[in-house]
Amino acid sequence: MGREDYIVQRLEDQISWYDDKAGWNQRWFRRLQVFIIVAGALVPFVSGLGSTASVWDDAFVGVLGVLIAALTAVLGLYKFQENWVQYRTTAESLKREKYIFLAGVHPYSGGDAFELLVERVEGLISSEHDNWAKQGIETVEKT
Repeated sequence: MGREDYIVQRLEDQISWYDDKAGWNQRWFRRLQVFIIVAGALVPFVSGLGSTASVWDDAFVGVLGVLIAALTAVLGLYKFQENWVQYRTTAESLKREKYIFLAGVHPYSGGDAFELLVERVEGLISSEHDNWAKQGIETVEKT
């Protein structure tokens, strides 16, 4: 694979993938967090209705509590925030490598610049895969 093909087919593809996954995880993290915050704020409000509270209000508070607990567990299970940060970090690191390579500055100012780019990019991607494998092992060990 030549220089241009590698940059377009591998590097740009990986930047796009990590960028998309970072955005997806960020959106889900924020959605769930907003719901948890709003539901948590509603609990004391509905509970404070006092004598005007009905059985439905009590049931509503119970449902809110269950949803808060379940969504908090989902956030912990799927690690949207951690994935968002990790994917964003990897995407930005890959972009940085691309731009300094294209600018031809250190460490890409020598004759082996393309080979160095490939090594560094594949190292970043491999490191990301290693992190996923480590998370999978830690998850299995916890269960």
